[in-house]
Amino acid sequence: MLILILGLALWWGAHLFKRVAPERRASMGESGKRLVALLLLLSVVLMVWGYKTADGPIWWGPSPALVGINNLLVLIGFYLFAASGMKTRVTAVLRHPQLVGFSLWAIAHMLVNGDLPSLLLFGGLLAWAQVEIIVINRTAWTPPAGPFETRKEFMALAGAVIVTLVVGLIHGVIGPWPFGG
Repeated sequence: MLILILGLALWWGAHLFKRVAPERRASMGESGKRLVALLLLLSVVLMVWGYKTADGPIWWGPSPALVGINNLLVLIGFYLFAASGMKTRVTAVLRHPQLVGFSLWAIAHMLVNGDLPSLLLFGGLLAWAQVEIIVINRTAWTPPAGPFETRKEFMALAGAVIVTLVVGLIHGVIGPWPFGG
């Protein structure tokens, strides 16, 4: 479990470095970007390794209803990521569509995985996203103004469905099948 916790701590630290020490991060320039990317890659490796090797109590497991809720939340999360990149209508309402989408993904995974390693991993990532939102909200924000193209709305939705299916298929190859049945 220690490796999992170290991976989470490194994820938090690498992401929050820019927010906590902006001058130091800016002074590092491009090498700072490479360092943060390397630290994030290492954090993911540690989290995956730690999660795969961690053991702990199991309080509940996936049920058909929880799997359905999980998949819906993951789909919405992927939509929010796509909508953010395409500057769709939702970006005028939600300041942090990517972090909200990430939070939904984490909540979805906590719902279907009722064991201690899952609650640590996904709960830790959910907590990070919420802290990141709080820290970013200390700065001013001007929401994007329309008009918002309907075509982009549909593209974001179609992209979210395609990414959900592809990620689900990959998930089924390297881990549990996410679509039930």
